Amino acid sequence: MQTRNKIFDDISQLMTNAVGVAQGAKTEAETAMKSWMDRWLADRDFVSREEFDAVRLMAQKAREENDVLKARLDAMESAPLSKTKTAAKPAASAGKAKS
Repeated sequence: MQTRNKIFDDISQLMTNAVGVAQGAKTEAETAMKSWMDRWLADRDFVSREEFDAVRLMAQKAREENDVLKARLDAMESAPLSKTKTAAKPAASAGKAKS
């Protein structure tokens, strides 16, 4: 009986040590993978979420300003056309009156 208990104790100890080594290898592999991913992402020049949101807000504000300026430009372009048409009519009729 003594021999059997010793063999089982040795096998149990061996398995315990193997599990410990496996857990250490797992931790080492996770650390290496995380390090590799961090380096890969840094090389790609990805932007952070805060930077993306800031640029998105700037673009939205610029679009809104462009819409306002376009409306003003359209108003300015249409206003002189109506003034020149009314100004052109009296000049044309004045020329006819002189003849």
